Amino acid sequence: MPRKKRIWFPGARFHITSRGIRRTSLFHDDEDRLTYLRFLVDTQQIKPFLLNTYCLMTNHVHLQIQFSSHPPSVILHNLHLNYAKYFNQKYHYTGHVFESRYGSELLSTIEYELEVNKYIHLNPIRANMVVRSK
Repeated sequence: MPRKKRIWFPGARFHITSRGIRRTSLFHDDEDRLTYLRFLVDTQQIKPFLLNTYCLMTNHVHLQIQFSSHPPSVILHNLHLNYAKYFNQKYHYTGHVFESRYGSELLSTIEYELEVNKYIHLNPIRANMVVRSK
């Protein structure tokens, strides 16, 4: 059965989530987190988008993005392909790094966008990963 086509239009704002395969860790150390962020910036320079908020949890990521001329699928493919290559090479793994397809939720109102922004910032606090959000 084909997958449901995702909604996208220039200027659309989304909450993007992506998780490590089998809920395993995507980030083992600060180098991994910084490398993911570097790939995020590299992708942004090639395929411009506005990153409003992000959070890198141990086994998943949250991105709040406004897309301009490229759909989320193109941007996430580029970002996650590069990170998966890095991750597999560093840890001598093969195969998938990310679990299935990324999740995307259209942020249709400013109120909802602010609610998601708050959720993303508080996520590491609620998971007891940090004392306060930066």
